[in-house]
Amino acid sequence: MKETGKLYLFPVTLGDTSSTDPEDVKKVLPDYNREILITVKHFIVENIRSARRFLKACDKSIDIDTLTFYELNRHTDLKIVGDYLKPLEKGESVGIISEAGCPAIADPGADVVAIAQKRGFDVVPLVGPSSIIMSLMASGFNGQSFAFNGYLPVEGPERTKKIRQLENKVYNEDQTQIFIETPYRNGKLIEAIINTCRPQTKFCIACDITGKTEYIKTKTCEQWKKQGTPDLGKTPAIFLIYK
Repeated sequence: MKETGKLYLFPVTLGDTSSTDPEDVKKVLPDYNREILITVKHFIVENIRSARRFLKACDKSIDIDTLTFYELNRHTDLKIVGDYLKPLEKGESVGIISEAGCPAIADPGADVVAIAQKRGFDVVPLVGPSSIIMSLMASGFNGQSFAFNGYLPVEGPERTKKIRQLENKVYNEDQTQIFIETPYRNGKLIEAIINTCRPQTKFCIACDITGKTEYIKTKTCEQWKKQGTPDLGKTPAIFLIYK
């Protein structure tokens, strides 16, 4: 039987990917990842430029010009995604690189993994940072039952309705609710949370996880109102609520 390649899921550093620091890579990714990374010649990525920077930060000896990149983002025609896995049929491995954190978690890489599983290829997830899991770890909230909800509605009335729905799940199902926002709207979402949720509802703000300005604090909505909320600017953040 002909041996096929493996689909490796390579986590990357969190935060700003415009300039990946080799020291940040060493801080959050194991050496084993690099050992596998330098053997792979085909990569499925969201953005080729940031993927190239990440690879160089992992190992300067990597010859970028010898690699093949396949873009997978919101502009990609899903009909051609399956073709990205053709190297696997020839025994060559393929790697998926996200823009931040772990591939296939709140990430378009999930579409590729689904195809690989359907076709019977080996999928190998590698160890790395996940802002979703790390924020839950540091929040003090229920880690037995939790849900990641992605982005909340942008419009005020719809967003308020969704926040109340999630808060009801917290109290009715004893389930931590996790969500994100486009960074430049962080402030508006924080304001909506503390003004919509019950005073005793706990609200965790986790920002720039593993970064130089890491900030993770849990307080009740009433406490946030009295003590003030942080100015996150345009820094990526994760938000969690619990009872």
